[in-house]
Amino acid sequence: QLRLVESGGGLVQPGGRLKLSCAASGGTLDHYAVGWFRQAPGTGREVVACISANDERTNEAGWMKGRFFISRDSAKNMVDLEIDNVAPEDTAVYYCAASSILALVQTPEEYDFWGQGTQVVVSS
Repeated sequence: QLRLVESGGGLVQPGGRLKLSCAASGGTLDHYAVGWFRQAPGTGREVVACISANDERTNEAGWMKGRFFISRDSAKNMVDLEIDNVAPEDTAVYYCAASSILALVQTPEEYDFWGQGTQVVVSS
């Protein structure tokens, strides 16, 4: 089955840029819609960015004021998330997930496979 592993989290200063990656094994990630979600302590899981199997992206909708950019690296069977101008409010565990729905899906319930998450801490 499909397995997802996030990487790239850690401590980053406010105003900086951060790249998170989601690596897949056991399947071809191009065949799935992929979403990035985050969860801060005491909160629910929040959608950050999504990309469909046809490469429609939430980037184009201007979500999160355009600070979150999702893209595919098909040659590496990966999906990346770039965060610009990070702020303390971005501190959370970030998860990638894959959905067999293929379309641009935005709710956690629609995703079938999840990574373990990577911790992002934004602090000066």
